Amino acid sequence: MNWDHFGIVALVSAVCWILAAFFALLQAKKQAVQSGTISPGALVFSLAGIITITVFIIGFWQYLERPPLKTIGETRLWYALFMGVAGLITYVLWRFSWILSFSALMSIVFMMVNLLKPEIHNQVLMPALQSPWFIPHVTVYIFSYALLGCSFLLALAALIKPALNLDKAIGHLVIAGISCFSLGMLFGALWAKEAWGNYWSWDPKETWAAITWILYLLYIHLIRFRYRNKKIVYLVLIFAFCALQMCWYGINYLPAAQQSIHVY
Repeated sequence: MNWDHFGIVALVSAVCWILAAFFALLQAKKQAVQSGTISPGALVFSLAGIITITVFIIGFWQYLERPPLKTIGETRLWYALFMGVAGLITYVLWRFSWILSFSALMSIVFMMVNLLKPEIHNQVLMPALQSPWFIPHVTVYIFSYALLGCSFLLALAALIKPALNLDKAIGHLVIAGISCFSLGMLFGALWAKEAWGNYWSWDPKETWAAITWILYLLYIHLIRFRYRNKKIVYLVLIFAFCALQMCWYGINYLPAAQQSIHVY
C-alpha cells in the first residue's frame, strides 16, 4: 500500500469519524443531558475510522520498508490516528458527545494537509534514525500530542462556557499526556547519548520541548494547589498547546533550527 492510496483512506476515515460524531450528538440530544450512555453507532464508526488509517499505516510501513515516522508529513499520519483514539477514549470515559466532532475535525485537517503537502520522502533512513529508540521515541511523543490536543479542546470549551464541568477530564488527559511526553523526552535523551554522546544539548527542538514540559507542569501545579482563577488555568493550557506546536513543527521555520540535529 503506497501514498497513492491515501486519498481513499483519508476519505473513508473522515466519513467514519463524521458519522461517529453525528451519532454521538444524536444520542446526547435524545437524552438531553451532557453525559449518558455511549452511542453504539458512535463507537462502531470511531473504531472503523481508526482501523482504516491503522491498516494504511501498516501497509505504508511495509511499502517503505521503514517506519513512516521520518518526516513531518509522516508524523501527521500518526497524529490523525491518535487524535481519533484520544477522542474516542475521552468520549467513552466522560461521555462528552461533542468531543468526537472536534477530534474528527482535527484529524481531518491533518489528513487534508497531508493530501496538499505530503512531505513523504524516500525509503532510506539516515544512520542516526536507524536506532531501536526511533519508533518508541516518536510514537509516544505523537500519542502525547493527541492526548494533550484533546485537553486543549476541553480547555477551550471550558473557557468559552465556564458552566461546563470539565476539570476532571482535562486533568486526567493532561497527566496522561505529559507522562507520555516525559517518557518521549527520556527515550530521546537516551537516544541522543547513544548517537551523539550527550543526553541534552539545548538544540531548538529540545529547548521548545523543555518549555512545553514546564508549561504543562505549571498547569498541574495550579490544579494541585487548587488555584481558584480557572480562566488563568485554562489559558496556561492553551499557551502550553501552542508551545507544543512549536516543539513539533514550528521550529522548522526558525532560522536557528536549520542547523538543528532534529531537522532531517
